[in-house]
Amino acid sequence: MCMGDYSEHGAGGDPRDGEGTSGPRLSDSEAGMERLVRTIEGEIVPRLVLTRRTKRIGDADKGAAGREPDASDVKELVRLLLAHDVSVASAYIETLRHRGTTLEMVCLRLLAPAARELGLLWEQDECDFMQVTIGLCRLHHLLRELSPEFHSEYTGPLGDRRILLAPIPGEQHTFGLTLVAQFLRRAGWDVWHEFSTSSAELLEIMRHNWFSVVGLSVGSDARLEDVSDVICSIRQASRNRAVGVLIGGPVLVANPELATLVGADATAIDGQQAVIRAEQFCSQLTATN
Repeated sequence: MCMGDYSEHGAGGDPRDGEGTSGPRLSDSEAGMERLVRTIEGEIVPRLVLTRRTKRIGDADKGAAGREPDASDVKELVRLLLAHDVSVASAYIETLRHRGTTLEMVCLRLLAPAARELGLLWEQDECDFMQVTIGLCRLHHLLRELSPEFHSEYTGPLGDRRILLAPIPGEQHTFGLTLVAQFLRRAGWDVWHEFSTSSAELLEIMRHNWFSVVGLSVGSDARLEDVSDVICSIRQASRNRAVGVLIGGPVLVANPELATLVGADATAIDGQQAVIRAEQFCSQLTATN
């Protein structure tokens, strides 16, 4: 299986930890001014930067908008992934880009549906496990090819935007989660991408590192029975007692109401929506502190 290891992330611990309380005591006015400066540096400036960055990206997309990939494009990409070397699939994507298809549309309307299509072919016994695995590995390769352009404006994480992304332990396919990570990084999030094989590993990370949001991927109905217990354990182990829990995956796309039933705060159908949801969690956390 073409998995990958930890993505870029910061050092462990709470990114909000200060340097201690020793030193001369500040007057009320000085303390108030210090809090104001911290708010401007930690919240207002990062939000202005993010707004400006998002506007530039949106303007660029409008200027380059062309034909969106459709179902026939998805089927053709899947056929190429299964029948040819990855370079052929890469050339096909390049052809679409020359026609004006934006990078976001390639990711949201082509790569993500192609991953779902591979999963359906496996469920319907039209492809065996090895074929699907090879196809997903080639999808990961295509995404890595696009990554430099995807993050051309990334300047580092903004404020306390730190998220842990992980599949529910036991999940095999993680392409969708990798795609979500790309959108979050570009939006200024410090992303810790974990492929743990057990709940114990996941909880150990939560105990020793601070995250404002946790994003979990659920691939099938069969895993839903485990999700509630995993989410409950994550909240108990988290250093951030107000951590937001976001879940996604094919089963949630069809039944978004399942998110609250299993104890999550929200769901997202793609990388763009995941950024919006994560920003909402971060804003709520800031408002309560």
